[in-house]
Amino acid sequence: MSQPLDRLRRQMSAENVDAAFVSDLLNVGWLTGFTGSSGFVIVTGDQALFLTDSRYTIQANEEVSGFEVRWYQRPKTFEQFAGECLADLGISKIAFEPSISYATWQSWGSKIGGVEWTDSPDLFKPLRMIKTPEEIALIRDACGIADACCEYLHGRMQAGRSEFDIQLDLEFFLRRQGADIAFDPIVVSGPNSAKPHGQAGDRTLQEGDFVTLDLGARKAGYNSDITRTFVVGQPSERHREVYDQVLKAQLAAIEALQPGTAAKDVDQLSRSILAEKDLDKYFGHGLGHGLGRAVHDYGGLSSSSTDTIEAGQVWTVEPGVYIEGFGGVRIEDDVLVTDSGPELLTHYTKELLVIG
Repeated sequence: MSQPLDRLRRQMSAENVDAAFVSDLLNVGWLTGFTGSSGFVIVTGDQALFLTDSRYTIQANEEVSGFEVRWYQRPKTFEQFAGECLADLGISKIAFEPSISYATWQSWGSKIGGVEWTDSPDLFKPLRMIKTPEEIALIRDACGIADACCEYLHGRMQAGRSEFDIQLDLEFFLRRQGADIAFDPIVVSGPNSAKPHGQAGDRTLQEGDFVTLDLGARKAGYNSDITRTFVVGQPSERHREVYDQVLKAQLAAIEALQPGTAAKDVDQLSRSILAEKDLDKYFGHGLGHGLGRAVHDYGGLSSSSTDTIEAGQVWTVEPGVYIEGFGGVRIEDDVLVTDSGPELLTHYTKELLVIG
């Protein structure tokens, strides 16, 4: 398996980029293994520099290999330091990442002399969308923690407990597994569950509520993202109708994650199944997103997506129905695309589970 630096250089060559300045910390981490909060990379066809400040000299030397590590400290500014490094390498023209803000581009252009800063295609999207076996193993680990968290929380949820108390249990569980909390978790019940990104509050779980948990673990820099919906007390016919149709849409969409399929077609399939029960009008967001070093990693399953499903990609698949005044259902799994079809990475049951 080729190293990230080799893969980046091949991509630079394909895009006719002679020198690249990498500043997005997720890309820096993917490329170098660095986990600190200040890191930049300069890459040419035969040179590779890792730049940081004096806070991270020891950490950079421990984590970064295959790059010349350079650092600076005050009163020297970053712009002065970066300019010196570019001059040492004889670089007069360098491509910056699309994520750079206009203000940053202006600052670099005015303060770093003798260098032309040019925009370029996103060099990292085609690289990070296809996961290596090592990356997939780390995502599996994060998914296993998320599965275990769902099981733990189901055993602790009951009528009368507040959303906020359940969220605290969720966060403590992830921390005890040695994981970071991948994103602000969602714990919503009853009418609140009709808010796709609702926030936990002091509302207590009540008979007849849908309860939605959306959570993720981050371990060794890679994430999981799972959503499960429960019901408090015995589900009504309407509860089951909505839940079962969302599950049907999700299962069909997962099965449709076959290499060569257009991502927008997978999204449309889920909507057509919800439409069988006139529920598609309650589904307003995209079907899913890429997953990896970022929770919302490169790639999207949506009506506007231009992505194509390929082996090695990892997607979330999360159709939802949100009915104001009644509640909402979302079911989300993390799915690896292989040459032989989709493989679930999250495994917690999708049976409609009852909270007593």
